[in-house]
Amino acid sequence: MGKVVSPHAWHSAPGAAPQGGLRGLGRPGAAHEKMSILQVSGVAKSFAGRGGETVALQATDLLVQENDFITILGPSGCGKSTLLRMVAGLDTPSGGVITLDGRPVRGPGADRGMVFQSYTLFPWLTVLQNVCFGLREKGMPAAQQKETARHFLAKVGLKDFENHFPKQLSGGMQQRTALARALANNPRILLMDEPFGALDHQTRELMQELLLGIWEEERKTVLFVTHDIDESIFMGNRVVVMSARPGRIKCDLPVPLPHPRHYAMKTTPPFAELKARLTEEIRIEVRRAAGLEPALG
Repeated sequence: MGKVVSPHAWHSAPGAAPQGGLRGLGRPGAAHEKMSILQVSGVAKSFAGRGGETVALQATDLLVQENDFITILGPSGCGKSTLLRMVAGLDTPSGGVITLDGRPVRGPGADRGMVFQSYTLFPWLTVLQNVCFGLREKGMPAAQQKETARHFLAKVGLKDFENHFPKQLSGGMQQRTALARALANNPRILLMDEPFGALDHQTRELMQELLLGIWEEERKTVLFVTHDIDESIFMGNRVVVMSARPGRIKCDLPVPLPHPRHYAMKTTPPFAELKARLTEEIRIEVRRAAGLEPALG
C-alpha cells in the first residue's frame, strides 16, 4: 500500500518525519489554530414560517485546518447541508461569522468549489465544456482552459468522454465530471453535499477511493456531508457529528487510520471500533429527532 503519511506531514520540511500521525488530527491546540483556513464562529441559522421561527442550527463553532478532510455526519434535518451552504455563501447566517483565510464569507466565490448530490451539469454543454465553464468565466485563455480541463478529466477517468453530453453519461460519470469541474477551478476548499448519495453501492465505493486518491495528490481541504457512517470514517481524517434539530456539533472525532486508504480498511478493528462509537452517537440523535429520546437542554 506504500508509505503511510499524515496529510499534515505534507507541510513538513523535506525529509522531516511526520509529527504524530493521524491519531492527533482534529485535536484543538495552538499549532492547529495557526494552520486553520476556515473558521466558523458562533454561526446559527433560523427560518421564519407561519408557525413561528424554526432554529435549524444553534450557535456553532468549527475550525478547519489546511488539508483537512472533514466529514459531517448527522440525522436528517440536523443542519448539515445548511452549514455547508453557509460556508459556500449560498445561505446567510442568522448569527455569527464565517471566515476563509481571515476574510468574511459574504456570498459565493471561486475560492469554494461545491459538488451537490443532484447532477448539476449543463445539459447543453459537452463534458469538456462543462469543466471549462468556470475557467472561461475567470477569463482563462481557451487553450489553457482545455489543457486544465483535460488534466482533471484524466484524473477522474473521463479523458475519452470529453465530447459526450451529460445525458450520455451514467450517474457516476456525471458526478466525476462535476468533481473535475470543481477541481479545475482550483478552489481553496471543496464543499461536498452528499455527492455520492444517489449512486449505487459499487459506484459509490469506487467514487470514494477516487476522491481520496485525488485528495492525497492535490492536497485540497474538504468539507463532506454524508448520512453514511462507513463513508464518513473511510473518507475523513475527522468526523464531525451533529445533533438532532436544532443542530449543533455534538463531537469532533479524529480518524486514526493511515493513508493511503484501501477499501479493506473497512474490515479492520480500528474501523469497527470507531463505527460502533459513531453508530451509537447517531442512533441517539435519530431517536431524539423522532421524539423517542428527550431533547438536550
